[in-house]
Amino acid sequence: MNQAVQAKQADRLKKLRDLHIKRIIDMSFPQNEARVNNHQEVVEEDKQMKLPSNWEARQRKAEWLLNDDKLRQEAKEKGQDYNRLKLLNMTAMEADAIDRKKKRRNPDPGFSDYEEATARQYNRMISNMKVDMDAYQRQKDKLGKAFYAEANTYLHDKVKDSKEGIDKMVDDLEKQIAKRNKFSRRRTHNDEADIDYINERNMKFNAKLERYYGEHTTQIKQNLERGTAI
Repeated sequence: MNQAVQAKQADRLKKLRDLHIKRIIDMSFPQNEARVNNHQEVVEEDKQMKLPSNWEARQRKAEWLLNDDKLRQEAKEKGQDYNRLKLLNMTAMEADAIDRKKKRRNPDPGFSDYEEATARQYNRMISNMKVDMDAYQRQKDKLGKAFYAEANTYLHDKVKDSKEGIDKMVDDLEKQIAKRNKFSRRRTHNDEADIDYINERNMKFNAKLERYYGEHTTQIKQNLERGTAI
């Protein structure tokens, strides 16, 4: 009798233990799945943070250029005017936006700071460059994922500048030097002017500051000279 009761209790305990183990497994499976998903999201977020800030915009622009070049080539093979086809498929709002963009393209707002002036010069220089889309696509196929470089991407031995590219760079630098020499002329020295510089380069820099900020600092300068500045 006692053996039957003990066997029944042991069987009940075994069922309860199995049920408890099954419940733990069922509860841990969603937790493990959530842990894996969280880890994947963290890795993806870290990867996105290491990309350049304008990576998505650069990728969209590159894809648009490739698609535009493909459509242009197809229109050329069919003997059609691609620019006319683009205008036929363009809405009035898009045409108006393009027209406004052309009118305000690279306007001269005057000097604000040297960083802005350098950016304007850079945009002006690259606006005259024609992109070789075939070479672009070949390099993209060759580099694969490394084409869109991340913070830790190593490209030192993968990309080599062509002789034609180097020659273009040299020609462009020579043109810049020649253009700069036209505007660079020695001013007549004024013996009566205040000497507030230590060398010629510092003199030019002070002259630029005076040209852009002189009217705003005249009173401060006068107070400093009189010794009445607060």
